[in-house]
Amino acid sequence: MILVTGAAGFIGSVLVKELNKMGRKDIWIVDRLESDDKWRNIAGLDFEDYIHADELFHLEREFWDGITQIYHIGACSSTTERNMDYLWDNNIRYSQELFNIATEKDIPILYASSAATYGAGENGYSDDHKKISSLRPLNGYGFSKQYVDKWVLDREAKPSFWFGLKFFNVFGPNEYHKDDMRSLVHKGFGQIRETGKVKLFKSHKEGFKDGEQLRDFVYVKDVVRGALELMNHKVPGSSGIYNMGTGQARSFYDLIKATFEAMGEKVNVEFIPMPESIRDQYQYYTQADMSKFKSVFPEFKFTSLEDSVTDYVKNYLMNSNSYY
Repeated sequence: MILVTGAAGFIGSVLVKELNKMGRKDIWIVDRLESDDKWRNIAGLDFEDYIHADELFHLEREFWDGITQIYHIGACSSTTERNMDYLWDNNIRYSQELFNIATEKDIPILYASSAATYGAGENGYSDDHKKISSLRPLNGYGFSKQYVDKWVLDREAKPSFWFGLKFFNVFGPNEYHKDDMRSLVHKGFGQIRETGKVKLFKSHKEGFKDGEQLRDFVYVKDVVRGALELMNHKVPGSSGIYNMGTGQARSFYDLIKATFEAMGEKVNVEFIPMPESIRDQYQYYTQADMSKFKSVFPEFKFTSLEDSVTDYVKNYLMNSNSYY
């Protein structure tokens, strides 16, 4: 039996779908559905049952004897969340409890970390365990993920196989419910449909022109493939924290240009001032060092930015049946 937290969310629902494609339906999904539209992400999935996230640790201990894999994707992923008590309970304590159970039962576990742990990138983007303690996140969300990474590394007892994935800028189907945390592809698609143009932030940092802020944009399908490769092949000695990006930084202008072209529209961009409230927390450059992952899976290929955006736009955003 497989346990997936955050299974009704963006990455979690795509992961469950891929597990279904592999023939796995023995899946317990964990989330908080509440009153938003996340239920749509699980409507087309096959799974054993749903567990409310607040009830997971109240289940009988025997429940865990039947779990053979844990994918802990659930978390508050908002980089603007200010309530640190909430982040501590939801992102840190929850992850610790789940990791403790995985250790006790020796269940392989993969949990979601984040590129937000790298902060402004002044210490680079290497997932070398020796460098992780030197990272300085710019927001509470990044801190919560950094804290868990350090906590896991400091533990003597761990499951035989464990993985923490530092997701970079993930985009793709099933992200519609994420409000301001949606990718620029999803936001841009809506703006183009409504106004024929897209608004991008001006640069407020020397050395970066407007629209040339750089990110490591990675397609959700590739992220999930990478996670499944790690968990299902279990290469001896491979446990650890890994970056999950393409290893190639691209500009926001590149991303939105690909969106216009996938829609068959002429590029039309308006540059607007960045709100002062986020200027001090804004990352102008991220690029995953993928050497560790590539050393384990040298044949793994990431989809190009243009091909990823085209697939997302044409097969999902422009398709009335847009769920993955």
